[in-house]
Amino acid sequence: MDKEKTQYGDHSDQQTKINEEKASGIMEKIQQLGQTNVPQLSQDSKIHCLTIIGQIEGHLQLPPQNKTTKYEHIIPQIVAIEQNTNIEGLLIVLNTVGGDVEAGLAISEMLASLSKPTVSIVLGGGHSIGVPIAVSCDYSFIAETATMTIHPIRLTGLVIGVPQSFEYLDKMQERVIKFVTKHSDVSEKTFKELMFAKGNLTRDIGTNIVGIEAVKYELINEVGGIGQAMKKLTELIELNKDESSKVIQ
Repeated sequence: MDKEKTQYGDHSDQQTKINEEKASGIMEKIQQLGQTNVPQLSQDSKIHCLTIIGQIEGHLQLPPQNKTTKYEHIIPQIVAIEQNTNIEGLLIVLNTVGGDVEAGLAISEMLASLSKPTVSIVLGGGHSIGVPIAVSCDYSFIAETATMTIHPIRLTGLVIGVPQSFEYLDKMQERVIKFVTKHSDVSEKTFKELMFAKGNLTRDIGTNIVGIEAVKYELINEVGGIGQAMKKLTELIELNKDESSKVIQ
């Protein structure tokens, strides 16, 4: 009887240890990537979800209390998604205040160049450099209560007061404008009017648009939630399969 108890106790301890290791592994992924699954483990679903939350961190590390999306984590994931044959579509969920311009543009360019169908959905907010990320996908949604702030680019830190500094800032701003107008239906004139509008923001120039307004300006394709976004992504995946089969035939 004692022997049976000992064996049962050993088995229970081993199972507890395995569960603890799994839990610690999941917690590590949440801490590092902000999500439980990474592309290599998406064997149970053909759709992978990638979240862009908080502030987009670039070349400078932000304080630990800031909720951030680190581009050195996102970029390898996008590469892995492109290579993983089990993943047929990508859903981008945005709730970001913006952040580093070059890091945001790098993420946007990678999403735009993916060969697999992509759908984005703005929940809460898709502000500043979050706008190019939102429009970089094949189709975009915005929640009815979600907002997007469009404003000119700002530089933080030391700025040398010479014409070259202004020219550099202006060129960087043009990169953002060209990307957004290329990957959405908003005209360059309309986007610049929103960017340089006065009186909309209390202490700054720019425009804050909510839900249906983003669709009205043809910046975002449709107002909708997660259900509509998943349905649209499934449709794009099936369409992509049909096109691939035609090419093979």
